[in-house]
Amino acid sequence: MRTVQFREAIAEAMSEEMRRDESVFLLGEEVAEYNGAYKASKGMLDEFGAKRVIDTPIAEVGFTGIAIGSAMNGNRPIVEYMTFNFSLVTIDQIINNAAKMRQMSGGQFNIPIVFRGPTASAGQLAATHSQAFENWYANTPGLKVVVPSNPYDAKGLLKAAIRDDDPVIFMESEQMYGDKGEIPEGEYILPIGVADIKRAGDACTVVSFGKIIKEAYKAADILAEEGINIEVIDLRTVRPLDFDTIIESVKKTNRLVILEEAWPFASVSSEITYQVQERAFDFLDAPIERITTADTPAPFSPVLLEEWLPNANDVVKAVKKTIQ
Repeated sequence: MRTVQFREAIAEAMSEEMRRDESVFLLGEEVAEYNGAYKASKGMLDEFGAKRVIDTPIAEVGFTGIAIGSAMNGNRPIVEYMTFNFSLVTIDQIINNAAKMRQMSGGQFNIPIVFRGPTASAGQLAATHSQAFENWYANTPGLKVVVPSNPYDAKGLLKAAIRDDDPVIFMESEQMYGDKGEIPEGEYILPIGVADIKRAGDACTVVSFGKIIKEAYKAADILAEEGINIEVIDLRTVRPLDFDTIIESVKKTNRLVILEEAWPFASVSSEITYQVQERAFDFLDAPIERITTADTPAPFSPVLLEEWLPNANDVVKAVKKTIQ
């Protein structure tokens, strides 16, 4: 095993797949000459050249459409958005073309494409640059939505996403690119749609994904000091969502808390809550608790932002509420 940063895991996954398959290429704003806005494509231009690592104009609609057309013709593009907030200007391309093309063409066209970049808040970036879009894209049949929380998962899942014959939304975080973690020396791939139990316990199940899961780990440490051992599940993939792992955990702990960095209405936690009460109602000893951001646009003030975002204390309180 060796230790790498999250951004290095992303770059390794893309580079390994580009060496393996000449149809894979990367395009987006500042991915080439600048080595990526967050240095997640560092060194790739030097290795693969300007025909496979392509700097684009600030025109998401244009380069997204070009990439989808390229995928229809047998290539495997990776489209990087500087932030998924900018994907809103091209959401029509993603949903009405990439996600639906296989069905609309009667299976004549696959769209093997990856749309990747940061999601959710990243400090003082204010309302229009701090939105989480996992549930938006997960609402679309035809798309897969992956949200890794650490370098190991990021590399293994990105390689799987690039090889997938369907469009994949791959969501990262500006605040995770410097995170370090261990990955194997050799090649490995992680299956899309399989959650991972990061911490075993029996007092309560806590489900989360993406960078906000770090608050669940902090809460687990706090609760462990009081003799309360929670089970922390990292979804890793929002669509398809691994309900079976959640259900089996709830059958053991009889309690569920869901932590999500998104607005509460029609969120991923809303769907999990419905599925668990539908499939494991008799195993619940307390109502399901869910923790989200406040139901407002993200504030710019750091004091207000701290209140807006979920934190470890919120998780501790929710777990204790289910136990009591």
